Amino acid sequence: MTIDYPLDDKKLNFHPLNIFVSFLLVGLSMLFLALTVAYVYSRVQHQIPPIKIPFIFVLNTFLLVFCSFLLNQAKKAFEVDNSKSFQVNLLGALFLSIIFLIAQYFGWKQLYAQNITINYSTTASYVFVISILHFAHVIGGIPFLFVFTLKSFTKLKEPISVLIFFSDPYKRLQLKLLMKYWHFLDFLWIYLILFLYINYWLS
Repeated sequence: MTIDYPLDDKKLNFHPLNIFVSFLLVGLSMLFLALTVAYVYSRVQHQIPPIKIPFIFVLNTFLLVFCSFLLNQAKKAFEVDNSKSFQVNLLGALFLSIIFLIAQYFGWKQLYAQNITINYSTTASYVFVISILHFAHVIGGIPFLFVFTLKSFTKLKEPISVLIFFSDPYKRLQLKLLMKYWHFLDFLWIYLILFLYINYWLS
């Protein structure tokens, strides 16, 4: 017979899910770093002018930053068993993530309006590939954020269920991983925007 002991924060750090997400983020970091290095090499090697990205891409950065802020607020609410604040902040983060995706679509429309397509030039191809890959990883995270938000509304009703939810170490782990993933996407997008704008200004 085995006894399951509660997971403390130290044990959660070595949980398989946490290790998997950490390796995933390292892999994504290497992928986007390789893409940005290849962008610079191709642009310099072939003397191709960079593409000025739509300003809406810059505005989208604030959506992701505020989304991360709301997840931080949700974590604080989780720690003090504040179910209402926890639910509102999760729902806000989910809403802003969806708005970010919609705004990205309009950014691509602006590029198309300038006759800049993925085949326009090598630099244009990189801009589309980089932004679409980031877009895809935001989409990939939304189902997990949606399910976690949905559970917060279905489970946090009765005092007993509230107590069980907020004392569950796996719920704490799930929230930690969501924050880790979303903060990564946030910092990644800031890096990509700065990278593309600096390349344009330096040209």
